[in-house]
This record gives sequence, structure tokens and C-alpha cells, in this order.
Amino acid sequence: MIIRIVRMHFTEAGVDEFLQIFNENKNAIRNFEGCTHLELLKDLDDPNTYTTLSYWNDEECLERYRKSELFGSVWGRVKTLFAERTQAFSLEKFVEV
Repeated sequence: MIIRIVRMHFTEAGVDEFLQIFNENKNAIRNFEGCTHLELLKDLDDPNTYTTLSYWNDEECLERYRKSELFGSVWGRVKTLFAERTQAFSLEKFVEV
């Protein structure tokens, strides 16, 4: 399983548009082949910072999504709303306690 974390810092004016884009596309992303979990987290200290947390069956599924029309249309709109560069990480479970 691959865990994908994307931390995004938006302009104040971009937050509402991002939330609209996310809500319009969250079901399609959740139902994309290989995606088993998707959630949106809001930073406690910065109301313009959000993080997506998604689980993918494997790297191939994540790559298919990243090369898909869905990702291209969503990311193309979202990236214009950033106040600074995003941070993205792909992880795998190492130790579960």
C-alpha cells in the first residue's frame, strides 16, 4: 500500500475555490481504480493550508492516477491557487504498532 500526502498552502482568495474543486471531484478520486482512501485535512494553525491523505494499492495505481485526465483537470485548476510550493510525499507502512 502506498500512502500519498500532499500539503498545499493556498492564497486566502484561493481557499474557497479549492474547496469547491475538491468537493466536485472527491468521489471520482475516491473511486479511481486503486484508491482505497481519501481525506482532506485542515491545518490547525493556518486556515489556508490543507493536506490530502490518500491510500493506493501500489505505485502503479498512483502513477495511473497522476497520468489520468482526472488528475490533469483537477491539478491544473488547483495549482493556480497556491501561495507557495506544495510538499508531496509517497510513503509505505514500515511498522504498525
